Amino acid sequence: MKFKILIKILCFSVLLGSCKSTSSTSTKKTKLVVGIVIDQMRYDYLTKFADRFGEEGFNRILKDGFSLENAHFNIIPTYTAVGHATIYTGTTPSEHGIISNDWYDKYEKKMVYCVNDNTYKTLGNNGYSGQKSPKRLVTSTITDQLHLAQNMQGKTIGISIKDRAAILPAGHTANGAYWYDGQNYNTWITSTFYMDKLPQWVTDFNTNNKADEYLNSPWKTLYDINSYVNSRSDDNIFEETLIGQETPTLPKDLKSLRTKNNNFDLLKTVPAGNTFTVDFAKAAIIGEQLGKSKHTDFLAVSFSSTDYVGHKYGISAIETEDTYLRLDNDLADFFQFLDKQVGKDNYTLFLTADHAAVHSPAYLQSLKIPAHYLNVEKLKTFLSETTKQYFNSYELIESISNYQIFLNKEKLESLGLDIHVVAQKLADEVINFDQIYKAVTAKTLQSTHFSSGILNSLQNGYNQKFSGDVLMIPYPATLIRGRKGTSHGSGYSYDTHVPVIFYGNGIKKGVSSKRYNITDIAPTIANLLDIEAPNATNGIVIEEVLNKKKHP
Repeated sequence: MKFKILIKILCFSVLLGSCKSTSSTSTKKTKLVVGIVIDQMRYDYLTKFADRFGEEGFNRILKDGFSLENAHFNIIPTYTAVGHATIYTGTTPSEHGIISNDWYDKYEKKMVYCVNDNTYKTLGNNGYSGQKSPKRLVTSTITDQLHLAQNMQGKTIGISIKDRAAILPAGHTANGAYWYDGQNYNTWITSTFYMDKLPQWVTDFNTNNKADEYLNSPWKTLYDINSYVNSRSDDNIFEETLIGQETPTLPKDLKSLRTKNNNFDLLKTVPAGNTFTVDFAKAAIIGEQLGKSKHTDFLAVSFSSTDYVGHKYGISAIETEDTYLRLDNDLADFFQFLDKQVGKDNYTLFLTADHAAVHSPAYLQSLKIPAHYLNVEKLKTFLSETTKQYFNSYELIESISNYQIFLNKEKLESLGLDIHVVAQKLADEVINFDQIYKAVTAKTLQSTHFSSGILNSLQNGYNQKFSGDVLMIPYPATLIRGRKGTSHGSGYSYDTHVPVIFYGNGIKKGVSSKRYNITDIAPTIANLLDIEAPNATNGIVIEEVLNKKKHP
C-alpha cells in the first residue's frame, strides 16, 4: 500500500515538473539583433495609417511581436543625437552626456557637434564628413555590452544616412559605422576611428551608384493622390518647397530639381532615401556575414529620410503619409530579406523612434489651438537688458542655446557677483518673456528632485558637467523656425510618444498600454541576451515582452 502511494507521489511530482517545463519556453540563442530607429516617427502614425499598411511591414511586427502603446521619452531635449544615445545606453543625458545635436561647450568656449572629432579622417572620399567618433558619449551602449560579454567576438555595425544616427547606436567598440555623404560625393563613408581601410563590400556598393537610379525617377504618390484622406490638401501654405518648385506639391521631378538642391543631398529628403538605406543594410548583412557565426551580431539601422520629410512638409502632409506608406514596403522587403538571409527564428529586432514631432504651429493657430513661434534674437535682447537692469552689465551671458543660458563665470567673478543669485534672477525674470513658460536654475536641478512631469524630463536632460546655468521651457507647440514645416525638441507628449515594438526570437506576442520609458529598451535587450546592461542604465526590464525560460 505504502509502495503504491509512493509511486503515485512520484508520478505526480514528475507530472508537476513536466507542467512547469512546458509552461516556460526556452529561447535559443539569437544570432542577430536588429535595432531599427525611425527618425521623427510619432506613435499615432501606426494607427493613422494602419489600414493603408500592408501585411508584411509594420503590421507584421505588430501582429506577431509585442507593441508598447504608451512608450515615451522622459527627457528634454528630444533631438536625433539625444534620442539615439538614450535608446542605446538605457539612460538619459544626465548620464550619457549627449545633451543635444549641437551645444555650447563651456570649456572650449564654442559650439560643438555631438560626433565631430578631427583626430580621425574620412574613409570613402576625400572630404571631411568622416572626421567623427563617439567620444562625447561617456557611457557604454547595449552594443558595447554585447561585445564585452562575448570577449569582443561578434560584429556590431551602425548604418544611417545621418552620421550621428549611425555612430551613437554602434557605440565605442563597433566594427563599423557608416553614413551617407551626398552632395557631389554620393558615397557611404566611415571614420578611421573604426578601421584603416573601407571594406570591399562598401566600395562595391558605392560603385553601383543606385542613388542616380532613385533621383532620376519622379517622386509621385504610391497610390491615387485623392486617396490620401488622412492628410491635408497637397497645395497649402504650411509646407516648404524644394528649390525650383513653385508649390509644395506632388509629383516632384527629382531629376530636374537635384542640381538646385545640392545634388545627391536631395536623396535624403525623399522616401527613396529610406529604400537606399535598406539597400545598404542588406549589403552590410551579406558583406559582414551577420547572423552567420556562433556569436550574436548587432545591426543598428536608423531611417533618416522620414525626419527630413517631416521637417519640410509637417506631420499632416501627403508627402509624410506617402513616405510612411513607402517605408512600410521597405520594411516588408527588409524583414523578408532577414528571414531568408539570417533565418526567421534566428533574429530579434526592436523598432522605435528617436523623437516625434508637433503639428505646424501656424496650422494649429489657424484652428485656434494655442501655438507659438519664439524669436531667439528678441529673447537674447530681453535677457541682456535684464542683466543690465539688475547687475549693470551686458556681459554676463556667454551663450544661449537649446533653451539654456550659459553665464560668463569670469565676468561674474570680476564683478564680485554670486552666480546663483544671477541665475535665479534670470530664471525669475525670463518667464515674463512671451513664449517662455517655465525656467529653473542648475542649482535647483541639482538640489531638488522632480519625480514626474515636464520638470522631471528637464532634470533627466540636465547634465551637471555640460549643461547651462538656467534652463527654460517654452509653451506647448512652440517652435523657433519659420512658419512652414515643423520640428521637435520639447518634453511634451507630441515629441515624446513614439512606437516601441519588439519582434522575433525570444519575444512574446502581445500589446501593453502601460507607461514605459524609452530607457527601458536597452536593459530589456540585455536581459534577453543574458548580458550586462549598459553601465549607466536606469531603465527597467520590460518583463511582459520576453518569452524566456526562467531560472529555477
